Amino acid sequence: MSRKSLVVLAAGIGSRYGGLKQLDPVGPSGEVIVDYSVYDAIRAGFEHVVFVIRPDIEADFKATIGARLDGHVAVDYVHQRLEDLPGEKQPPAGREKPWGTGQATLAAASVVDGPFAVINADDFYGAESFQRLADALDANADDPAAYCMVGFVLGNTLSDHGYVSRGICALSPDGLLEDVVEKTHVERSGDQILAGDDVLTGDEVASMNMWGFKPSFFGHLTSQFETFLETQGADATSEFYVPAAVNTLICSGEARVKVLASPCQWVGVTYPEEKADVKASVTALIESGAYPTSLWA
Repeated sequence: MSRKSLVVLAAGIGSRYGGLKQLDPVGPSGEVIVDYSVYDAIRAGFEHVVFVIRPDIEADFKATIGARLDGHVAVDYVHQRLEDLPGEKQPPAGREKPWGTGQATLAAASVVDGPFAVINADDFYGAESFQRLADALDANADDPAAYCMVGFVLGNTLSDHGYVSRGICALSPDGLLEDVVEKTHVERSGDQILAGDDVLTGDEVASMNMWGFKPSFFGHLTSQFETFLETQGADATSEFYVPAAVNTLICSGEARVKVLASPCQWVGVTYPEEKADVKASVTALIESGAYPTSLWA
């Protein structure tokens, strides 16, 4: 039986944060956000963790997070690189950043052999989110087209310190994902929530990039990435996003995505000012007994 893998997207530069936020401690024993995600994933039944990182941060990752996980779970490291393109394609002149979350996820294909989750390294999703994701993957283990996504209430995912990007989801009556629209500038303005010229209620279902897939997704990603490069590859700033790939599969009928409502309060670090809020949330969870003071002791 294949193992369940957790693919952690940790190659982001963190431009708005002003530093390598993936390695910034928020726990009392030096834990970073992703420590808690991996801890929750292990408790939910994930047996393998894949960190998608940049080559230049691998040493720091292994010396910090990797060292703590030794003996607790199987770990692999893979790289997201600008030049890792299918065929003989080359990046366009002037492009400096890799190609987005779709390419990052595809980087894990060589080490994942079973159902897998995809998460961001700098989002704190909560234990129940991982349990619901694991249960959904197990419940549809033999269906290669049955995917899932954990959805959060949009109003609970916004920052008090600036704009954020959120995937706004449309659901069918039976709870299947119909569409994800990436809103790249969502913020509070007085008593309103604005996404560009759109006014949102705050009750919308938001995707925080917490997905459950089968290995079939890698084949779909490969073919879609090739198409993306043909149509948008000359644009030095274009990005190949996981939600866009999922939308394509939903529209073609090649995949079904069950939306799993999370009861957890999402917290994350987009801006430096949010670090204190995350640390306070972690402290409260430790005091409630949800986590030990030292995760890996």
